[in-house]
Amino acid sequence: MTFDTNNFLIIFEYIINTNTRKRGYTMEQYSGSQIVVLEGLEAVRKRPGMYIGSTGPRGLHHLIWEILDNGIDEHLAGFCTEINVTLKKDGGIEIQDNGRGIPVDPHPTKKIPSVRVVYTILHAGGKFGNSVYKVSGGLHGVGASVVNALSKRMMIEIKRDGKIYRDEYIDGGHPVIELENGMLPVVGKCNKSDTGTKVTFYPDDSIFETVEFKTETIQKKLKEFAFLNKGLLINYKDEINGITKSFMEEYGIKSFVSYLTRDMKHLHEEPIYLEGKSGDIEVEIAFQYTDNYSEQINSYCNRINVVDGGTLVTGFKTALTRIMNQYARELNVLKEKDENFDGKDIRNGLVAVVSIKHPDPQFEGQTKTKLGNTDAKTAVEDIFSTESQRWFDKNVEVLQLILNNAMKSFNARKASDKARNAVLKQLNDVDTKSKLASCSSRKPEECELYIVEGDSAGGTVKTARNRKTQAVLPLRGKILNVEKASLDKILLNNEIKTMIATFGCGIGDEFDISKLRYDKIIILTDADVDGAHISTLLLTFFYRFMPELIAEGKIYRGMPPLYRVEYEASGKGKKSKKFQYLYNDFELEKFRRTSGHKIIALQRYKGLGEMDAHQLWETTLDPESRILAQIQINDSVEADEITTTLMSSNVPPRRAFIMEEAKYAKLDV
Repeated sequence: MTFDTNNFLIIFEYIINTNTRKRGYTMEQYSGSQIVVLEGLEAVRKRPGMYIGSTGPRGLHHLIWEILDNGIDEHLAGFCTEINVTLKKDGGIEIQDNGRGIPVDPHPTKKIPSVRVVYTILHAGGKFGNSVYKVSGGLHGVGASVVNALSKRMMIEIKRDGKIYRDEYIDGGHPVIELENGMLPVVGKCNKSDTGTKVTFYPDDSIFETVEFKTETIQKKLKEFAFLNKGLLINYKDEINGITKSFMEEYGIKSFVSYLTRDMKHLHEEPIYLEGKSGDIEVEIAFQYTDNYSEQINSYCNRINVVDGGTLVTGFKTALTRIMNQYARELNVLKEKDENFDGKDIRNGLVAVVSIKHPDPQFEGQTKTKLGNTDAKTAVEDIFSTESQRWFDKNVEVLQLILNNAMKSFNARKASDKARNAVLKQLNDVDTKSKLASCSSRKPEECELYIVEGDSAGGTVKTARNRKTQAVLPLRGKILNVEKASLDKILLNNEIKTMIATFGCGIGDEFDISKLRYDKIIILTDADVDGAHISTLLLTFFYRFMPELIAEGKIYRGMPPLYRVEYEASGKGKKSKKFQYLYNDFELEKFRRTSGHKIIALQRYKGLGEMDAHQLWETTLDPESRILAQIQINDSVEADEITTTLMSSNVPPRRAFIMEEAKYAKLDV
């Protein structure tokens, strides 16, 4: 019996690009008959990954956050003080808020109740203008309707003006309640002061790999929402496991920082909290220094975690560096002959949360991973510069501790620069020819690098690949676990040195992504314990020492199929044998349940070596038919916390995590 450690590759969010599947049409066949128009919510059901990221556990739980967002937006608008979330015994989720209640009056153009517009039409909602919500996290108007599209059943109950209204949908958003003169029927009465919206939904098990919600995941997210929404009461009830909890944080993100640093040694006892308003932008900043060697800055705009930061983080870093260097000069920590502290010296050991409320945030895409507003940078700089000086002028002893920590980092960096530079220079002399099977193209935008485990798998991939655009780098053994390791030590590892030399973009302060020789770096390992471990070690290395590669979307996991199914197909009175590749147990079960075909033979691949070159090409290497999983960080707080838990030398938290997660793992018997 083998434990499938792929269940623990949850440090990063895998976005599966299913659009690369081969459709089977030739140029001669391509005509208007192949142009499919998806009406209403059909597009969501056809491509759920485009809207919620994946159909796995993360996508499933994302449905909760989308509905929860609506209640929190009501809180941000000043109308909601309490949200109740219930995991029901029958597997459904019920979310109830005491906001104003979604409007039920007829929509002026759609001529149906406004609530039905919100839940059945994409890009419909009250968040596109600023008359209803001055500040909102859900700006694209797709959340409620997407959840409806991906549910087999959804019920909505609205309390407004002393009346209770009800609507219901089945099978992806089809209404079942008949309207009365264009209005929803009134099913009850309530006090006029009793307002709000209750949504109950059941995810469609024909779409999701699992419809079993994890109570721990829900509780963790609710706690984060409470940190980011000071004064909001969130009640959680798990009817399956008999759990009831309430979350409310009086001190908001200051308590959040205390929570993030709970297992760390602090340089100063209490987190520093600053707040202010610059124009229409509200700014909150909380931070604390620890004895860690890394920095952790978590940024939020309208309580959306912008994992790639953007202008609000730039403003914080700029102001912090300027103010600390200014104090270092005033307090004679830095002498006249000394150069200024580097930003990394000042942020060594820093854990911070930067949260702003912006009336018109400009996110990069639906994933909202980066903020682009220039006024956000100015606002954060202004508030930090003003409020931090007021705070530090009253708390000079804490300021001195922070400056001493920066000086310690400054001296350590200077002492190690020579040794580090000597190692970096050796990268030019690293022999990659004996390991790397390079590609003939020298255009980075069309080149790909496959990182594979061992010479055996490497040989198969080298045979199957396109030699013009696909390079192959076999790893001999497992790379160093880089968590908590210094860059100097890491650079002594031969496999890591070979990777860095192959990439061509350097590392550390010398990193320059414009020099990257490949548009895609693809991790391709076997679907077993060793393969999962190697993938985890590589992802940890990229996350800690080359995060720009992940942020810029350059890191992928190859997704070889798990099964090859040979089946008997009927057509025109004849029977024929055909085959199909399936990529996980969910696809196999769905094939058995819905295809109607008789399975003749089933082959399970445990390693790349079990496929011949032709099979490997058409399933895993061919850009026209393969599936790649792009590595993205969906939640920076969770990514950092789980990376530290799983990869550090601190055993008790890792043991507790694995014991908790093991009940959700799959066993390969």
